[in-house]
Amino acid sequence: MSQEMALAAYRHLLRSTRIAFQGDVNMLIAARYKARKNFEDNRGLPSGSEGVSKQITHAEEVAKFLRENVVQGQAVDNDPGSYKLRIHEHTERGNNEDIKKGKGNTLTGTKCCSS
Repeated sequence: MSQEMALAAYRHLLRSTRIAFQGDVNMLIAARYKARKNFEDNRGLPSGSEGVSKQITHAEEVAKFLRENVVQGQAVDNDPGSYKLRIHEHTERGNNEDIKKGKGNTLTGTKCCSS
């Protein structure tokens, strides 16, 4: 069962890279290379072990992060310092009030903004 779960996580990760880096061939290739390398490095883990489940969970979390939180920006030629963002239907949307209340994304369990 772990092999099927790992394959599904790998497919989710590749789909997420395609969504996150659409139109940016260099980043798409680099992200896919990194994903493949990480899966290849963990190929030898025993099936059904805790290490396998941790790696699968990590891959799914990375896929979700790429899909929902990575936004591409491109500099606007005629307006220095301005960028055009490519926000797609999978992009997580929120407002600053959610973050201030502690409902937004946090790193290592600490709030990113002071209340």
